[in-house]
This record gives sequence, C-alpha cells and structure tokens, in this order.
Amino acid sequence: MKKRPLVVVTRRLPDVVETRMRELFDARLNLDDAPMSQAELIEAVRAADVLVPTVTDKIDAAVLAQAGPNLKLIANFGNGVDNIDVQAALTRGITVTNTPGVLTEDTADMTMALILAVARRIAEGVRIIPEDKWSGWSPTWMLGRRITGKRLGIVGMGRIGQALARRAKAFGLSIHYHNRRRVPQAVEDELEATYWESLDQMLARMDIVSVNSPHTPATYHLLSARRLKLLKPDAIIVNTARGEIIDENALARLIEAGEIAGAGLDVFEHEPQVNPRLLKLARQGKVVLLPHMASATHEGRIDMGEKVIVNIKTFMDGHRPPDRVLPSML
Repeated sequence: MKKRPLVVVTRRLPDVVETRMRELFDARLNLDDAPMSQAELIEAVRAADVLVPTVTDKIDAAVLAQAGPNLKLIANFGNGVDNIDVQAALTRGITVTNTPGVLTEDTADMTMALILAVARRIAEGVRIIPEDKWSGWSPTWMLGRRITGKRLGIVGMGRIGQALARRAKAFGLSIHYHNRRRVPQAVEDELEATYWESLDQMLARMDIVSVNSPHTPATYHLLSARRLKLLKPDAIIVNTARGEIIDENALARLIEAGEIAGAGLDVFEHEPQVNPRLLKLARQGKVVLLPHMASATHEGRIDMGEKVIVNIKTFMDGHRPPDRVLPSML
C-alpha cells in the first residue's frame, strides 16, 4: 500500500473537510485552533510532505529555509498568497497552490453590504434601539446618502470586482474601474463599465471607491496619502481585499478632517490589531469595521477545503495541481 503523505494543517477547518483529509492523507490537525508561532511553523515544514497554511500564517524565506526534504507542496487555504514567499518556495522546488474563485460571490456580497452600511449609516442605526437612544422618527435625523445614480470606482476588476459590479449595477450605480489590464469588451459591455487607465483620474471623480485588488509588492499602499487626497469630500471607500493596499493612517487622518466622508473596512494593515484612530472613528459612526469576515460562509469554507484537497491529491498523483501559483502570476 502506498504511504499516505503527511499533511500538516495549521488551523481548524470545517469538520467535513478535516474528515475527508483524514480519510485521504496522514493529516495532522490543529484541534485547538491556536495560531502557530514561527517556531511551530518551522517544525511543521521540517516534518511535512504537504503544508496547509492559512492567510495568517507567514511562510517566508526564513521559514522555508528550514524546510525538510519531504516538503514538496504548500496548499494554501486562501485565495491570496501574500503570506507565502512563492519565489523562495519555487527555488527550493516546493509547489504552491491556492483556492481561487470559490469566495467570489461571498466577498462581493459583503462588499455591497459595506457600501450600503456606510452610505446609509446602518451600523449606527443598529446601535440606537438597544442603547435606548431612539425617541421616534424625525424627518432630518440619521440621514444617509442615496447610492442609486452614484459612481462606483472599482480598484481591481478581477472575479470579485466583476461580481461586485453586477450587484452594484442592479442598485443603479454607474460602474467605473481601474485594472492592471483592461477587461474584455464583452465584459465592459455587460457591466456598462468605464475603464480608467489613470487611477488618479478615476479616484477624483468617484462617489464610492471599492478596493478589490490582490496584495502584492506593487499594490502596497496603492491608495497612498497622495491618492486618498484626490477623493471628493463626500466620497466613501470600502476595502474587502487586503489592509496593506490602503495607507490606514492617511485614511483616518482624512476622515477626521472631513476630507473623506467615511469608510467600510473588513481588512486592516496589521491584523488582528486595528488602528486606534479607526476604532475612534467607528465609535463616532464615521467608519464601519468588520473582523475580516467577507468570505466567511459555511459554503465558501467548505469549497476552499475541497480545492485544497483536489490540489494535494492531484499533486500526489504526479500531475500538475489545478491551482498552482507562480511568481509571474503575482
């Protein structure tokens, strides 16, 4: 009987996924779900044939330098791979895979929810009644902003950006986008989307900006202090991609000064720590903060796990896994 590969999983996954992994592989699970330290990750890469990390596990060159000879695959449980030094892995002959596509609809749903939450002051409203601060309806109280007829600028028109655009179009928003590459004409026609080659020019004209691009060295602080200053004073910005794409301090400063109307953030630069200035703005009702939950659905997590399993099984059967990631793709 062929020896089953040792698969080390760094965090708890849905029961159905863990059970299937136990059936197929020699799976070492993290039953208490405590995040692994760097020392524990090094111990894992020394022993494993396959490592299954999540987006919060930093698999950098220092960790990979300690990898044992048996480690041949890192099957990331996540769409992004900014937590992994893909080039260092490739240099050591280690294949990296991810789980693209399965979180598209969930993330687009939450992005649309954040747009509505900020524009219509939903998070503030939710607190009013439990805190016994409602004295009755008034024509000038808790006024938000209508989103129908407004311009939405999407930064990153990949799967999630396009899924968001379809939702936003149904809400009557005008779709604009900036992307590394222009999408096919058929997609633009379907979404009635306007392409902006210049991110600066797009930002200056939008009512709502949504960040939907991956985090790479090229997108770190893509929305810098200079670019954030281009936004209109009544504009809002939402981010369900990666916190590092926005200069958080600059964003907080501009919202405090009334130069940006508000923000909805599901991701942060230094997770799980959240910028104290953003926390203060949340208490003031000027920003909506969520704990990195845009992709958090039962269905999405199971789909991710199934992709991880397919990637491992395909690789172990001697074939190229369907979701291999190469440095040139980042």
